[in-house]
Amino acid sequence: MKGQQLQEAARGVMEGARPREAPPDPAVSAAAERLAALLAEVAQLDEVPLDSNFFDDLGADSLVMAHFCARVRNRPDLPPVSMRDVYRHPTAGGLAVALLDGTPPSPESETPGRPALPRRQAEAPAPAPPTGRPHRVLCGALQLLAFLGYAFLVAAVTAEGYEWISAYAHLLDAYLRSVVFGAALLLVLCALPVIAKWLLFGRFTPRRFRVWSFTYFRFWLVKTLIRSSPLVLFAGSPLYPLFLRALGARIGTGVTILSRSAPVCTDLLTVGDGTLVRKDALMSCYNAAGGVIETGPVTLGRGAVVGEVTVLDIGTRLGDASRLGHASSLHTGQAVPDGEHWQGSPAQPADGDFQEVEPARCGTVRRAVHGTLLMLTVLLVYLPLAVGCLDVLLSRMLEGSAVAKGGATVLYADLLVVTAVVFFGGVIAALVVLATVPRLLGLLVRPGRTYPLFGFHYSVHRTIVLMTNRKSLTRLFGDSSCIVHYLRWIGYRLTPVEQTGSNFGTAVKHESPYLSRVGTGTMVADGLSLMNAEYSSTSFRLSPTVIGAHNFLGNRIAYPAGGRTGDNCLLATKVAVPVSGPLRHDVGLLGSPCFEIPRSVARDSTFDELKDGDALRRALAAKNRHNAVTMACHLLTGWLYFFCVALLFALAASRYPAWGTVALALANAALLPFTFLYYVLLERAVIAAHPPEPLFCSIYDRRFWRRERYWKVPSETYLHILDGTPYKTVVWRLLGVRIGARVFDDGCHMTERPMVAIGDGCTLNSGSVLQCHSQEDGTFKSDRSALGAGCTLGVGALVHYGVTVGDGAVLAADSFLMKGETVPENARWAGNPARPLDESGGAR
Repeated sequence: MKGQQLQEAARGVMEGARPREAPPDPAVSAAAERLAALLAEVAQLDEVPLDSNFFDDLGADSLVMAHFCARVRNRPDLPPVSMRDVYRHPTAGGLAVALLDGTPPSPESETPGRPALPRRQAEAPAPAPPTGRPHRVLCGALQLLAFLGYAFLVAAVTAEGYEWISAYAHLLDAYLRSVVFGAALLLVLCALPVIAKWLLFGRFTPRRFRVWSFTYFRFWLVKTLIRSSPLVLFAGSPLYPLFLRALGARIGTGVTILSRSAPVCTDLLTVGDGTLVRKDALMSCYNAAGGVIETGPVTLGRGAVVGEVTVLDIGTRLGDASRLGHASSLHTGQAVPDGEHWQGSPAQPADGDFQEVEPARCGTVRRAVHGTLLMLTVLLVYLPLAVGCLDVLLSRMLEGSAVAKGGATVLYADLLVVTAVVFFGGVIAALVVLATVPRLLGLLVRPGRTYPLFGFHYSVHRTIVLMTNRKSLTRLFGDSSCIVHYLRWIGYRLTPVEQTGSNFGTAVKHESPYLSRVGTGTMVADGLSLMNAEYSSTSFRLSPTVIGAHNFLGNRIAYPAGGRTGDNCLLATKVAVPVSGPLRHDVGLLGSPCFEIPRSVARDSTFDELKDGDALRRALAAKNRHNAVTMACHLLTGWLYFFCVALLFALAASRYPAWGTVALALANAALLPFTFLYYVLLERAVIAAHPPEPLFCSIYDRRFWRRERYWKVPSETYLHILDGTPYKTVVWRLLGVRIGARVFDDGCHMTERPMVAIGDGCTLNSGSVLQCHSQEDGTFKSDRSALGAGCTLGVGALVHYGVTVGDGAVLAADSFLMKGETVPENARWAGNPARPLDESGGAR
């Protein structure tokens, strides 16, 4: 469906929103005229008829309408308007009627059963006294000392283990020693965060404290140890709730937690019997605003279900047998009554039924046996391989190359060969394994059949999930023509494929690749999660997840099994895909809960001549060549980093006989600054000739290909090591971010660093994102975004491109601030899409 057909389809969808008569009220008529005149000015049109559709008739797009909304909010003679209002009432006359006709609807009446947010949500927290430089310097120094102490501890333990294991008498003795040492090391790493939490912080209670204070340092140390614990990798097993109980959480029996985002203030977490928490759910029991950390309770009742990609802020509660749908959030003070199903951001009562999975027998004995077998597998298989092979064989080989053969040249040559074989051979071996082992295992789990958790079939399913979700490989092949071949290689059903060179981004995950089906001509941005498995606290069931043909999916979308979208749909960033109601097609969906928008606008059809024919073939061939060079650069720079790290520790091993543990400690301490220096210099080299800049172009434009290289070649995951430290702002500056003083970054991600400006004293919560681009079908758009001084981005909030946020403004948890929006100073916005809150806490 192209051009005129798209506009006709969109016109049919929006026709019901057109007013049939002119507004009879003079005040409404005057407001409609003012709205029309203002839109004409913003869109640079001669005239805007009161009954003309903004998108179909006038050719406006969401960026133009965002600028229009900002201009309206600055006019005292007009009521405030949001993007949701514009999409629901896409004419000047209809919008004026909705805004002025009678008493404006309260938040409760806007959507049946929708609750107003607590008053606290509408009020920005009182700003804390600015933390002086001495506090930041002292906190940073203590964090550095903690890191150095941890590096020395790891070096001492490794050295002692190496000495003991290397004294083996025969192969069986080496294996047994590896098992014992691995078990002791695992015990220490698992017990360390528990001991540190109780010694340094004791029991968490609801409280507030300033960042960079000594209390904050103790909090940061506990948080870092908890989230780096190896037991976090056991999420989805019965061992994980035991870990949380040891940290002080009140966890009932029969609880299943699939999310690896470990809560920090565990004493404030209460989870009732038989509750299920699905993956990518955030419930840290703390947040940050205005330079202050605030801790608060999160309570999940008996039999509650927390959906995928959700955020539960402090002071929230799910009642017994209640449900929070996927792509939803609970803001501070919200409580879901017993037995109700809520969805949205912020959540509200949902109309559709929640997809239930029938329970199965899964008692305490079954959980205990599964946990025991899992731990034995780790102790008897994985740890001996990791400890024995790496610590004995590889270390001896590297040390022997330097000492026995004599000379640095031999060492470098051996390292080049060994690291190249391991790195590039590992990629090839991974591809071979992924095409065989998971497919054989997949024959043992039948779709549509309900299995109990923590049994044989569950273990097979989890093995498939862990093996086939290889982030390194999706990053390597994503944003290129190779990604469709890789996804088909591991089991996706994509036939027939319409190759675009950007069918999928660099981040795609699933529960089962063999039940993932994507239609012809569909394009997907980064962050797609296919929810092929449905869970209860005692059982699971695999179901096909089918995305229709000729769709476009934006960023960070969780697509459930049974999603009610068909062909030719636009699914906007962070949209909550509907699971009930009619099958949507030829429309766009935006928000959580979602509502319909036009599938396409005139601006997105600018480059339609490149969609087929000879022009497409020539452009795709050129893009493939450029992407091939990008993939080669990604592999070579990854291998070079691996070689440098191996060389660092080989040199440390060669000095070990003379220096002892100090040699390994120095190598551990040098690893982190070397990593920062390596990737900062690499990123600077990639963008030296062509730094990121505002763009409006086709995906077959060389400028877009350079942006893809910028996203793929330099890594950014290392930055999360610095979350919550003053050092992260230093690295941001080195990467080109224009960032002010006293910024607290607890885990923000920025896609285009040089295009972001952040003012003094801002607070960036965990999981927040500043994304300075958007892609819709074959059109790429990018612009700068700026946060004023003292702004706060809530947990999981996403800010799109071309956005300006005024000083002191607050964006609530899990909000989606759309492209082109302007947030006034000291305003508080919330929702998906975000809109201003009034004094009562309701959205205007």
